[in-house]
Amino acid sequence: MTTQNYQNHRKFYAPHHFVYLPLLIILEIFGIFKIFEDKENQLVWILFSVVIFLILYLAIMVRQHYSLGLQNRIVRLEFKQRYFEIFNLRSDKVEEKLKFSQIAALRFAYDDEFKILLEKALKENISGDEIKKSITKWRADENRI
Repeated sequence: MTTQNYQNHRKFYAPHHFVYLPLLIILEIFGIFKIFEDKENQLVWILFSVVIFLILYLAIMVRQHYSLGLQNRIVRLEFKQRYFEIFNLRSDKVEEKLKFSQIAALRFAYDDEFKILLEKALKENISGDEIKKSITKWRADENRI
């Protein structure tokens, strides 16, 4: 397995991203094509295209909504735990000052960089992407959905 870093930290679920969704997109394109080609059954092809579009939309939104919502809660809990382990303090006041993207980015930094980047995020309000780019030794998260 390759070492995780900024360039390769995103994750895909192959059956969903490379089979199911492309198949739905192909069916949608086919349905739209048939709307203009098969005038006799145009209403059927419009209905077909609408149904495929709704299935595609739901497939993307529902999967992302539930998994990312749960994952975001876990990332926040990990931040609270890590902050407590490093500083021996509750993180409530610090967490209120950070955006979620900053909290999520900080988890890729080891403890020594975590302290520095957390302070920088609080003082300079750098973005999550800037935090990720500033990390010199990447701490991989292989469990991201």
